[in-house]
Amino acid sequence: MREHGFEVITMSADGKEVFDITKDGTHHIVVPFTRRITPLHDIKCLRQLVREIKKLRPDIVHTHTPKAGLLGMIASWWCRVPVRLHTVAGLPLMEASGFRRVVLNATERITYACAHIVYPNSFGLKTFIEEHFSIPPPKLKILGRGSSNGIDTIFFERSQALEIQARQLRSEHRIGEDDIVFSFVGRIVRDKGIVEFVKAFQAITEDQSFMDKLSGKRLFLLLAGQFEEDLDPLPVSVLQFLRNDKQVILAGFQSDIRPWIMASNVFVFPSYREGFPNVVMQASLLNVPCIVSDINGCNEIVKDGSTGVVVPSKNYEMLARAMKLMINDEFKRKTFAAAARSFVAENFKRELIWEELRSEYEKRLKAREF
Repeated sequence: MREHGFEVITMSADGKEVFDITKDGTHHIVVPFTRRITPLHDIKCLRQLVREIKKLRPDIVHTHTPKAGLLGMIASWWCRVPVRLHTVAGLPLMEASGFRRVVLNATERITYACAHIVYPNSFGLKTFIEEHFSIPPPKLKILGRGSSNGIDTIFFERSQALEIQARQLRSEHRIGEDDIVFSFVGRIVRDKGIVEFVKAFQAITEDQSFMDKLSGKRLFLLLAGQFEEDLDPLPVSVLQFLRNDKQVILAGFQSDIRPWIMASNVFVFPSYREGFPNVVMQASLLNVPCIVSDINGCNEIVKDGSTGVVVPSKNYEMLARAMKLMINDEFKRKTFAAAARSFVAENFKRELIWEELRSEYEKRLKAREF
């Protein structure tokens, strides 16, 4: 955006990612957002946002994530920012119930009311918003074919150096050339389908007749990401299995997940809810076939039977069946991987999204009187 005359200022909670934002000189302001329902703390954040916006006098405020969206849009509305935009990249309320769902519903309504334009990052998410919130159709828009920021097709491309790293990882974890590794990248929580992933893996490894046909091939789970035991804890039995079973590799948070995905044979993403998952696009570009749950975003990246396998959400038996299919059919794995890479590279290149976003900024600014 700077190349097109925009001055870019960013705001977020503190964290190790801030360095990546500021290393090129971007002006960044830390606002201590939380991802939980914390009313008193949120009021303090809102006051800080109002102060910062009054001082900066921005022409555009564009928010992402539910909490930053709520507070950022309220503060921008209060300060009469000329252009107020919000991207929806997933809705926690989809899996919420009771009082929590009532609160999350209310916060989304407030966010949308304060925004001029709302950008769902997938068609399925747009449909959900249309069905559950009374928003005029012109206020909802999808950039391109979906995604919040597109994907770097050059960075997520297999290379000889990455191949060497992937082989080293397999060697370090004593994974044989013929062994099959199922990978996952993301928060290791219930909402990401980890319970079903573990149950499916256990169902396969406990099926002795199936395992006998593998002629000594071993199966592994490789999970890269962090546990969130305070926000969305896993059942104790699942947690114990992940931490104690010798066929499970817990890689923790990885700043570069490329070699970890490439060290696997199949990428599995059994999430319950998403906006438009970047990791599925990343795995596809790295030529690793994907099994995903049949939810918005996932089923817009992976087409069942042509670029991968799509299974019902929360159904570990169907997930196990899909995993067995991938284990048995190397040709299908290669075919799916090649087709998925072509589809993602053609439709979700980040430059396409950037150009659409720049066009949106210019159009919205032009429509406003200063």
